[in-house]
Amino acid sequence: MARRKKPISRRSNKSTLSRRTSIRTRLRTEKSEPQTVAAPAVLTHIDQRGQARMVDVTEKGATERTAVAEGRVIMRKETLDLVLGGNAAKGDVLGAARLAGIMAAKRTHGLIPLCHPLPLSKIEIEINPEHSLPGFLVQATVKVTAKTGVEMEALTAVSIGCLTIYDMVKAVERGVHIEGIRLLHKSGGKSGEWRAES
Repeated sequence: MARRKKPISRRSNKSTLSRRTSIRTRLRTEKSEPQTVAAPAVLTHIDQRGQARMVDVTEKGATERTAVAEGRVIMRKETLDLVLGGNAAKGDVLGAARLAGIMAAKRTHGLIPLCHPLPLSKIEIEINPEHSLPGFLVQATVKVTAKTGVEMEALTAVSIGCLTIYDMVKAVERGVHIEGIRLLHKSGGKSGEWRAES
């Protein structure tokens, strides 16, 4: 005996039509809404003709700016122990590296062509042994009150500090290598605060 088909209720039809109308309305709304397009990044050291230039900071206000950078010098455990024991042939490895980092930060504008000369108010170089590497973690903190930041000064200080460590120990290990030079933190200026992802 054939089964009788259940009649489709008007309420069910209304519910289906309502859902379809809702979907169509949402799709029309999404299409009509203007899409926000991020402004392309601009290389401020390149002019409209594609030529290198120093950025004009005349109209900027002087603010307190800080930058922190780091780098690692990787070596054998025996070399690390030699440095920590003060037995390196060239003498005080870490003292020389700290001074080199400070001097480099002050001379950044003479090394990086488009950097502004800045009256730095603080340069601090920390060099700590990391037995897990093994090697040293070099960190530079640079501060200034000026119209432009000190990221390059901090990065230059770390780079030269790391290179100085290499120079001081290369007689016993030429395979020492430098890695992970990067900006960790900056503050001040129009762009405000920035921190590297851990």
